[in-house]
Amino acid sequence: MNSTDIPAAVYAQTNETGENHVVAYSRADDGTLSELGSYSTGGVGDGVAHLTSQGSVALARDGRHLLVTNAGSGDVSVFDVSSGAPALVQTIATGPAPKSIAEHAGLVYVLNTGGPSITGFRSADDGLEPLADATRSLADGSDPAQIGFTPDGSKLVVTERGTNAITFYPVDDSGRLGEPQAQASSGPTPYGFAFTRGGTLVVTEAFGAQTGRAAASSYVVRSDSIDPVSRSIGNGRSEICWAVITGDDRYAFTTNFADGAVSRYAIADDGTLTLEDATAGTAVDGQTGLRDEGLSGDGRFLYAIDADSRRVFGWAVDANGSLSPLGSWDGLPATVAGLAAS
Repeated sequence: MNSTDIPAAVYAQTNETGENHVVAYSRADDGTLSELGSYSTGGVGDGVAHLTSQGSVALARDGRHLLVTNAGSGDVSVFDVSSGAPALVQTIATGPAPKSIAEHAGLVYVLNTGGPSITGFRSADDGLEPLADATRSLADGSDPAQIGFTPDGSKLVVTERGTNAITFYPVDDSGRLGEPQAQASSGPTPYGFAFTRGGTLVVTEAFGAQTGRAAASSYVVRSDSIDPVSRSIGNGRSEICWAVITGDDRYAFTTNFADGAVSRYAIADDGTLTLEDATAGTAVDGQTGLRDEGLSGDGRFLYAIDADSRRVFGWAVDANGSLSPLGSWDGLPATVAGLAAS
């Protein structure tokens, strides 16, 4: 089965105590969603509204497997989603309070925020297998937000809100990590990030939750450094935290938790970042709760969860990056977190 045969869907986790679940939606050709059901992860969430991470729910690049962190029980769940409804394959221990997960060519790294640390796995037929000597401790007080691979998989990147740094680790052919190198963030509180296929890194900056100070910066990741390109391009909104980039590498969409807006930035070929529309889309304008987002696999639709209104919102993405509302779908708990779309 190739990725084009896998049903189009959207996934989020409930992050509930007692029993964590994945809520799955099927996606129609016009982008509207229909709930498929709620599926136990075999793990436990932390039950805290507004999980402080990006990437707590992620699709593997093969499109067949969904990876979900269970912040309360310290493990990760692997689902097979190739036939539509998620089927639980495995729940495997990772470390305390995992909140972000990344995969590249079968190599998986999990960011554990209780500690904190990162730990590696390899994909196998029956789930994940721990990678020997692939756990690294992070500095106390680093308050990491997201983990992710560069497009070629040669480096692993972690944003650290507590130290206002972006740290990267070289990844060798065995999947193990080299010595970390840190770049000071252009603005305070670096949070979520995304890469263009060419390697431009776009990072959101929450500026310590100061009202009206939300911004994003761009960088080029080289063999031994992360070099700033555009520094702290503000959007006039508040508490920007999550980022995705369109498949053609032209636009970054960021969500602003404190005021319900999706902002659109243009990305030039050299990595220069320009704010095009601070309110390209809105969930509940002026109200808190808008957070994790994801683009459909074909790039035609953008989805984001709004924890405070307990909904998933959707927009159609035009060729020029404009967003047109599709609607919203309710019934989620206030603890909802993470979003992945196929």
